[in-house]
Amino acid sequence: MTGHPRATEPPERKTPAGPGRVAAGVRRAARRTLTAAGVPVLLVLVWWIHSTVSASFYVPGPDRVARAFAETWFSSRLVDDALPSVVRLLAGYALATLAGVGLGVAIGLSPRLRAAAEPVLEFFRAIPPPVLVPLIMLLAGIDDGMKVLVIASGCVWPILLNTVEGVRALDEVLSDTCRMYGVRGASRLRHLVLRGAGPQIMAGLRQALSVGIILMVISEMFASSSGLGFTIVLFQRGFAIPEMWSGILLLGLLGYTLAVLFRRLERRVLYWYYGRGGDRA
Repeated sequence: MTGHPRATEPPERKTPAGPGRVAAGVRRAARRTLTAAGVPVLLVLVWWIHSTVSASFYVPGPDRVARAFAETWFSSRLVDDALPSVVRLLAGYALATLAGVGLGVAIGLSPRLRAAAEPVLEFFRAIPPPVLVPLIMLLAGIDDGMKVLVIASGCVWPILLNTVEGVRALDEVLSDTCRMYGVRGASRLRHLVLRGAGPQIMAGLRQALSVGIILMVISEMFASSSGLGFTIVLFQRGFAIPEMWSGILLLGLLGYTLAVLFRRLERRVLYWYYGRGGDRA
């Protein structure tokens, strides 16, 4: 006995990308570029008009700052001052990450430890990190270790507090499921705790990055002989105003570059949170 053959739908054909689709993609890319560059171009234009109208010695024009930037930082200063600052920033940031995530996970998982540590955390959290610079100088000296500790002392708090809140907000259903299936120890820490608290941890790391850049500059203004903060203050005291502005511009470019790199890292680490297309952003 033979039955009627089943009617099958023809496979969907993928239409090749024609000139219209390519042109639309180019227009979208151009629109995104113009949107991203619109505000910076407007600010530079306002800056140029202000410097032309006022002719202030302390606000040089963008052309003078650009020339000073090329002469100052496309030289040995990039290795002698900018590179050491970046190394100190990354070292302090890494130290704060290890301490903040480690302590945050322990405090978040233990209600007793959280109750005992909360008053101390709130006390030290209220102290502005720049106030601790003289104390850290007395305890750690004036070498690079002091600067790394200053950066770590400020970066650790957003990481620690966000990690605690992320661990506390873990899904109880997932916790019970892991307990029922015998997922314990390192597996539970990796697959449940760190992954579940991952968005909060990354939010703390993002906040700590901007705090670290600020403390990097502040730490280099005290008893230092190199670094971006030291160089900017040196230019200011010598009335090298365009060079001082070029250092501030370099700091802004450094912060923007680190923020873009961190955003890409965050998308890759939290690919399950942002979706399949998150790593392409």
